[in-house]
Amino acid sequence: MTWYEPGGTRAARLVVALGHGAGGGIEARDLQALAVSLPAAGVTVALVEQPWRVAGKKLAPAPKRLDEGWRDLWPALSAPGLPVVAGGRSAGARVACRTARELGARAVLALSFPLHPPGRPESSRADELLGAGVPTLVVQGGNDSFGKPAEFPEGDHEMVEVPFADHGFAVPKRAPLTQEEALRVITDGVGKWADSLRE
Repeated sequence: MTWYEPGGTRAARLVVALGHGAGGGIEARDLQALAVSLPAAGVTVALVEQPWRVAGKKLAPAPKRLDEGWRDLWPALSAPGLPVVAGGRSAGARVACRTARELGARAVLALSFPLHPPGRPESSRADELLGAGVPTLVVQGGNDSFGKPAEFPEGDHEMVEVPFADHGFAVPKRAPLTQEEALRVITDGVGKWADSLRE
């Protein structure tokens, strides 16, 4: 677990805990961008490397085991005594949604939520997202093969679309916005949403 704290005299008011996806780690571009941007807004970020990856395994275990790993880490995430936003990208977003209510999360931040496997919209995971039971923000690439923003069902969640971006929030070179601008869509959208959680 890697912590990113507000600097200077600014006191943190919230912890945003972010798990990674099944195919990568905490070095993902969106996780790193949020770890840099959110502390300036008084938000502590904890980037959580799942135990299977720490152990050097290449394949993520079954969802039940992922949830167990997240539950085991929760006491450390809540130790600062601040409200905790459960979050993550892809498989990490699913874990956050499935466990949020049980663990007492303040909210869920779902980055690149894998609504369905690529090319299989009939295998929807919408029930996980809709069952989070807490305020939820989905940040989704406009060209995400795991579910484009328009495919998401109506529900009690907000959506930030990153135009032209894929599942890893990469944008094509020919896109009318740069990679840096795409990341700014993420950091600005999440920053505003995190600020609203104070209300």
